[in-house]
Amino acid sequence: MGAQRGRDLLLKVDATGTGSFQTVAGLRSNSISFNAGAIDITHQESAGQWRELLTGAGMKSAAIRGSGIFRDMASDATIRGYFFSGTIREWQIIVPDFGVIEGLFQIASLEFSGRHDGEVSFDLALESAGELAFTAL
Repeated sequence: MGAQRGRDLLLKVDATGTGSFQTVAGLRSNSISFNAGAIDITHQESAGQWRELLTGAGMKSAAIRGSGIFRDMASDATIRGYFFSGTIREWQIIVPDFGVIEGLFQIASLEFSGRHDGEVSFDLALESAGELAFTAL
């Protein structure tokens, strides 16, 4: 994957629960972290005393962190509402020339900041709340 414009990375949410995704923000900076817990099955007869792991077992999770500006006032209100109510929704994170990550997420943290001579920006952290799908672009 070559260099891509950061402004093309989008955060979309299924605000109505009907499978119709709406862009809520363009992210200026982000990080996506995928994690898989390992199940250690090492025993006394493990070859050379090396650790052994159980294939396909363990808990998987994803965390998305980003900052940017909201698309409009309605997007801002939607995200604030989800945070304060603890809503779990279907989200899409579109990474140009990489793919689309889609699944259930909950907003784990939401921060607002701004300068006296600039716009209000936000920092957002999403934590996965179910199985995720990845579609390559």
